[in-house]
Amino acid sequence: MNLFGKFNNFVVLFLLEFTLKIYDMRKADLINQISDKTGIPKVDVLVTLETMFKSVKSALSNGENIYIRGFGSFITKKRAAKIGRNIKKNVAVEIPEHFIPAFKPAKEFMLEIKSSKNIKETPEIDDESED
Repeated sequence: MNLFGKFNNFVVLFLLEFTLKIYDMRKADLINQISDKTGIPKVDVLVTLETMFKSVKSALSNGENIYIRGFGSFITKKRAAKIGRNIKKNVAVEIPEHFIPAFKPAKEFMLEIKSSKNIKETPEIDDESED
C-alpha cells in the first residue's frame, strides 16, 4: 500500500468527523485538529494535505476519477456548450463545452450526514457559476 493509500483511510476518518462540526472549518482548523488528535507535527500534516490536494487536482486534470470507499468520489462532469449573455454589452456569448470538478459523496457518508442532529442550515451557494 503506497503513502496515498494509507493517507486515504486517515483522511476519510477525519473528514467525516469534521463535516459534523457546528462551525465552518478552514484548512488551518483542519490541520490543527488532525495534529492535535494524532500528535503529528502541524508542518507534516500541512505537507500531507497539500500533497493530497495536488494529487487530486492532477488526477482530475488528467481525466482520472478518484474513488475513496466510504467517503466519496472526485469526478469531472462535462458541461455542454451553451449560449450565455454579456450583460454589460447585452451581447450573446458562446460558452464552449468544458469539464468541471465535482464531488459525489458515498452512500455511508450521506447517511451519516442525514442522520446527524448537529447540522446547521447554511445559505444556498450558487455552484453553477459561469467560467
